[in-house]
Amino acid sequence: MTDTVFSQSVNPVVLAQRGDPRIAGTATAFTPHRYDQDEVAQHLTDFAEPGFARFARTSGVEYRNLALPVERYPSLEGFTEANAAYLEVAVDLGEQALLSALDAAHLHPDEVDAIVTVSSTGVAVPTIDARIASRVGLRPDVKRIPLFGLGCVAGAAGLARVHDYLRGYPQDVAVLLSVELCSLTLQRDDTSIPALIGVCLFGDGAAAVVATGCDRPPAGLPLHAGPRVLATRSRLFADTIDVMGWNVSSSGFQLVMSRDVPRMADDYLGDEVDSFLSDRGLSRSDISTWVCHPGGPKVLEAITNAVGMPDAALRHSWESMRDHGNISSASVLDVLDRTLATAPAPGSLGLMLAMGPGFSFELLLLGW
Repeated sequence: MTDTVFSQSVNPVVLAQRGDPRIAGTATAFTPHRYDQDEVAQHLTDFAEPGFARFARTSGVEYRNLALPVERYPSLEGFTEANAAYLEVAVDLGEQALLSALDAAHLHPDEVDAIVTVSSTGVAVPTIDARIASRVGLRPDVKRIPLFGLGCVAGAAGLARVHDYLRGYPQDVAVLLSVELCSLTLQRDDTSIPALIGVCLFGDGAAAVVATGCDRPPAGLPLHAGPRVLATRSRLFADTIDVMGWNVSSSGFQLVMSRDVPRMADDYLGDEVDSFLSDRGLSRSDISTWVCHPGGPKVLEAITNAVGMPDAALRHSWESMRDHGNISSASVLDVLDRTLATAPAPGSLGLMLAMGPGFSFELLLLGW
C-alpha cells in the first residue's frame, strides 16, 4: 500500500512511496563575529586594488559571520594554526546546529541512529561528529558517516545519502551535519583571481537537517510537516576536476575556481533537471519551490537562465548569499531552512540542487 502525500492536482504518476523519508527539522548556527563586506575585504587580504573593492561591493554579499574575530586573521600563522582554530570552532558550531535541529524535530540526541557529516574546510581525525557525540549525548552505537572533499555540493549530496540510508533503515532517525569555516582557508598573500573571489564570497557557519524513516515518524511532528525526499540524482562530469576544488600544500588550502563554473550550469543543468523530472513523469512546470545553492551572483544567474525560472524563484538563495555569503555545503541547507520557515502548500513539489567539485551536480526531489 502506498502512502500518497500529494493532492489530486499533482501529476498522478508521481506518488510518494512507502519508504520515502521525511525532513523533520532544520537549523543553522553562526558565531557572533559578524561583519559587513568592507570589513571582511579589508582584513582578510592585503590586496587593495580599486577593481577588487568594486567587485567586493557588487558580489551580492553584504554580511558574513566569521569563525574568528576579524582582527585575529592577520596573525594566523600557516595551516597548523588555522586548522586548530577550525577544530575548536567547528565542534562548537556543529553542536549548536545539531541540537537546534533535533529540538525542531522534537527528538533527543539518543534517538539518532546515523549521522552524516560534511565539511571540506578543515581536517579532523577523529572527525567532527566523533568530537560532538559525547558532548550532545549521541548513543555509543550511532553510525557515523563523515564525508570530505565534496565542497559546495556536499549539503545536497549529504541529504541524498541520508535519504539512501533511511530507505534501507525506515525505522531510523538520521542527521546531516554541515560545518564550513571558509575564512580559515584564505591566505593573505594569495592574490590570484580565485582567492580574491573567495575573500568576497565565502563565509562561515553550520547547518543540520534531521530526517526520519517512513516507519519512524517523530513524536510531536509540527503541524506543517517537512517534505519527504522522493528521489535523488548525482551527476559527475568527466575531465572536469580542474573546474573547482582545493590545491593542498604546506600553507593550507588554495581555492581553485574556474570561470567555467557558470558555463557548466548554462551548458548542462537544464538537461539534467529535465531528465531527472521526466523520469518521474514531471516537468519544470510541476516544481513550485527551488532550493538552490547560492554559489555566487553569476552562478545564480546561470541557474535561473538554464532552468528558465522567474527571478523570484531563487529569493531565498539570494537572501542567504546576502546575509551570510557562500558557506560552501551549509549554504543550500540554510536555503532549505528559510524555505521551511514559510512552508509550501501541501501537494507542492520542490527541487533542491547544488554543484561542486568533480565537476558535479546533485538533485533532490522534495514533496510536501
